[in-house]
Amino acid sequence: MTSSYDELLPATRRALLHRIAVAQSEGRAPSFVAGVQRDGQLMWSGSRSSVDGHAPDADTQYRIGSITKTFTAVLVLRLRDEGLLDLNDPLERHLPGTGVGDVTIAQLLGHSAGLSAETTAPWWERTPGSLRPELADVLGDQSRMHPVGRCHHYSNPGYTVLGSLIEAVRKASWEDILRSEILEPLGLHRTSARPEAPHAGGWAVHPWADVMLPEPCEDLGLMAPAGQLWSTAADLCRFAAFLAEGDERVLSAASVREMRTPSVPAEAGEWESTYGLGMQIVRKEGRTLVGHTGSLPGFLAGLWVSVDDGIAAVALANATSGPSAGAVAADLVRIVAEAEPRIPEPWRPLPEVDHALLELTGPWYWGTQSFGLRLVADRGMELQPLGGPGRGSRFAGEVDGTWTGLNGYYAGETLRVVRLEDGSVSHLDLASFIFTRAPYEPGAAVPGGVDKEGWRGLKA
Repeated sequence: MTSSYDELLPATRRALLHRIAVAQSEGRAPSFVAGVQRDGQLMWSGSRSSVDGHAPDADTQYRIGSITKTFTAVLVLRLRDEGLLDLNDPLERHLPGTGVGDVTIAQLLGHSAGLSAETTAPWWERTPGSLRPELADVLGDQSRMHPVGRCHHYSNPGYTVLGSLIEAVRKASWEDILRSEILEPLGLHRTSARPEAPHAGGWAVHPWADVMLPEPCEDLGLMAPAGQLWSTAADLCRFAAFLAEGDERVLSAASVREMRTPSVPAEAGEWESTYGLGMQIVRKEGRTLVGHTGSLPGFLAGLWVSVDDGIAAVALANATSGPSAGAVAADLVRIVAEAEPRIPEPWRPLPEVDHALLELTGPWYWGTQSFGLRLVADRGMELQPLGGPGRGSRFAGEVDGTWTGLNGYYAGETLRVVRLEDGSVSHLDLASFIFTRAPYEPGAAVPGGVDKEGWRGLKA
């Protein structure tokens, strides 16, 4: 039997519409639009508007604010994957003369470079970028707020620096690089640095009265890599699919996973929120969501992906404050995941049997702790504790016959099979830990040796 997600159930669609209707009404947003993507396919979109008979759709542009940072981070990872830089390189190596050249590229991506949260005055989001023509005008004299690498401190100027880094390495403008390396390959034809019709106008809604004021729409200049972009619910759902699976035309699945991996410790009191490389990571009701939120005067945006559920949601509003687009997007993911849980793929046997690997499967012992080793697809292995908590990991096979840890305690560590002279398996060596077929197996290469008297009872 095959499964299909051609459309959501009517009850699910109504629940999604109800959620954005409440957000638009209670948040007093002039308009609100949202979309839900599942396994790479736009499954639903909806909108609400304060104008009778006129509502936006999934093709209407809104300004997406700091979701722009995720696009900028993708461009940096592309440079890394091409060997043009290393994430641990100091900024000065590629972009000299900033005054903050000792920070690393990774620290800028993860907001742990200790830079200030905002630019020098005036408020950059409501003033033209021409007021800050140079990086010195962005960073100012007091750019260091915290010790480098010690904590997460969100920095808009940090992403301006990354945009300038991209331009310095590529020898082209951030906007042109973005278009040719991300937007065009992924088919994001309705994402742009400046608004393209149809697009929403940005509004401020009075906090104590139901009246509105138009917000200015400024070209942010050097600050563009931190928050310039306009996009649509449909385009952002396509981008969300890329953030879940990668796309070899833009960035590999492995590099996208790296972006989704925490790069800094969570702040005290915020244990369910951290940051990767250009991506926010949160825990909501037992579900891990990755993506980003964004805001600029007149606009709110949220994009969240649940990779495990294969679901992403986007929420966009044209109000300076009011509805939490991030909270709504998270709720849309939850609604679909709970109402229509992902149907697992059918179990299928491996296409072929490698008997040399098959003999490695089964129970192994690290000291007295028992583990099970399973053979998985693509010559991979999975080591999991049996009967209790412990250090488990997945491993990818390498051409030299070893395996490299992919997650957990052993991420990046090497698993080796040690054989006797006759070719039979003696033990497993994992990051210096010896795994044997029996607990403290006599004659095995257990560090410290195994007592010759063997196991004994209380009266022995």
